[in-house]
Amino acid sequence: MTAGTMRDYALYSGELQEKIELLVYLPSNFSPLYKYSLLIAQDGKDYFMYGKMKTAVETLMANGTIDRTIVVGIPYRNVNDRYEKYHPSGTKHGAYLRFLAHELVPFLDRELPTYQMGKGRALIGDSLGGTVSLTAGLLYPHTFGKIAMQSPYIDDSLLALIRSFRDPSLLAIYHSVGSEETAVKTTDGQVRDFVTPNRKARDLLVEKGFAYTYHEFVGGHAWTHWQPDVPRALSTILTL
Repeated sequence: MTAGTMRDYALYSGELQEKIELLVYLPSNFSPLYKYSLLIAQDGKDYFMYGKMKTAVETLMANGTIDRTIVVGIPYRNVNDRYEKYHPSGTKHGAYLRFLAHELVPFLDRELPTYQMGKGRALIGDSLGGTVSLTAGLLYPHTFGKIAMQSPYIDDSLLALIRSFRDPSLLAIYHSVGSEETAVKTTDGQVRDFVTPNRKARDLLVEKGFAYTYHEFVGGHAWTHWQPDVPRALSTILTL
């Protein structure tokens, strides 16, 4: 299979007061003459290393399942940095969401040949990365029109955000969780049941009438199970 090109980009975030490094994958069919969908991945390095993102994108494009797509991975610095940006209670959570919508998207639209509309941009993330992806979609649906979340952490604040969302036609959502995620050790040292709150979120998302796909796989809270789920997630939200 023909491989694309990895490029490193960086931008300074005024919201976060730090330089943000980006891992950008230009697919094998890349040409500045065409427009591309954007797939923005939280846990960016993990999706390339453990999620086999490049192979998934190239395979799905080659067989005509998904649109031409550029992948933008946002790595986290360390576990604490990830928690503060992705967790609803994190000290940098609000600033990170504003960075995604108000700083990252204009930067990518300037640098890359993108569709420059909500339905042309997708967010993907696992665990807390899924949490912040859904939150960004709910807060900025005209900017991010497609969301894929794998085993997201769901709390009452996120359920309330789903409940209060006014226009479900703006978002397409893919959502997966493992049936064995009943005792997940989280960053804060707690052991939490992920299955019950994810099913609550599923019921709410169905009730609200989103374009929504839910998949419950057999397995736990780990890349062993998320990696095979990546092609399914992409083929759902990046359809032609």
